[in-house]
Order: sequence, then structure tokens, then C-alpha cells
Amino acid sequence: MKFYHIPASCSLAPHIILNELNLDVTLVSVDYRRHVTGDGANFHEVNPHGYVPALELDDGRILREGPAILQYLADLHPDSGLAPANGTFKRYRLQEWLNFLSTEVHKGFIPLLYAVQAGKYVELAKPKLEQRYAWIDQQLVSRPYLMGEAFGVADAYLFALTGWGQAPWLTSYYKADIHFDQLEHLRDWYRRVRTRPAVQRALRQEGLLQDLLR
Repeated sequence: MKFYHIPASCSLAPHIILNELNLDVTLVSVDYRRHVTGDGANFHEVNPHGYVPALELDDGRILREGPAILQYLADLHPDSGLAPANGTFKRYRLQEWLNFLSTEVHKGFIPLLYAVQAGKYVELAKPKLEQRYAWIDQQLVSRPYLMGEAFGVADAYLFALTGWGQAPWLTSYYKADIHFDQLEHLRDWYRRVRTRPAVQRALRQEGLLQDLLR
């Protein structure tokens, strides 16, 4: 398999899951400005939309959306516990989380990451995103991870997104004027996820680990 990614982007989530599963995969970096891969190939031939992540399977098929890739990887090893079994109510709960993270949190960050272009819209977008994170914080009051007692693909996705506003090691890539210091359950969750070996490995592979504990 080949995994196309940009350091510190949302592709960090499936990168973490690839490491959790110890899958044999070739990492291919993408220049997001020029839309070319590390070896100079046109990334639009992999994903016409030009964004990451993208996962190229051994038979040549390509998956191009993060939530789909996350579930595909987890289903390669159902015994990993990274996603509930298909057809169960818990699986629909996972899909609920992935849709919420994609539409309410991931998209909610966009105006903050491009504040100059967004202009006054930031004044509306930032409080809404803060409200979403406050709600997530409350979901973590009684459980260590989003889906319960075990780390899963939704946690990997939220970790990648939350770094855009929280982690000093991402400021050279993305800058979002939002912090979560008062959300103690979210903060504890973030630290818990950050210490996982698979997460540490992904951060190291993306060149992000040097400033992690600043």
C-alpha cells in the first residue's frame, strides 16, 4: 500500500492507525502548494481534488476520504478494537462521531486556519468551534476515549484536528487562534493519546516530535 500525506494535516489520523496496526505501507509526502509528491509526480492523478489523505491499495484502487480510510484500515484487523464491528449499533455511533468531527470540527477549523481570507467570518466560526469542543469535553467526563474504554479511529481523527489549535509543534504548519486549556477532560484525553507509541511514531515520521513536549 501507499499512503499519501502532508505533515500535520488531517492525514495524521490514518497515519496513526497505520502504525497502530503495524501495516506494511509506503509513506508518500505531498507538497500541498504544488500538488506534487515527494518524487515529483502529479498528485492530482491520485486524487483529482488535490487533498490528502489518499490510500493506494496493492491492487491499484484508491481511497480518498479520511473517515473511509480510517474504517477500511480498522476493518483489515477487526480484532484490533479500533472500530466496532459492521452492522452493530456501536458502528453507527462511530460513524456519527466521524461525521461530527468531519463537518463540525474539521470544517470548523478552516476559517481559523485561513483567517485573512475568511475575514469577519472568523468572529462567527470561532465561538461555534469552541462550543463543539466544550461538548466533546463533556463526553469525556465519564470515559477515557470517545467511544468508551478503548482508543479507536475517532480518537486518531480528533487528535489530528485538535493539534491545529493546541500543540506548539504545529505552529510552523497551521495556526488557529483557539486553545483548550480550560477543558480539563479534553486536555487529559489529548495527553493520553499523545503518549501512545503509534502516535509518537507518526509524529516522528512526520518531523513533528522535536517540539512536542515544549
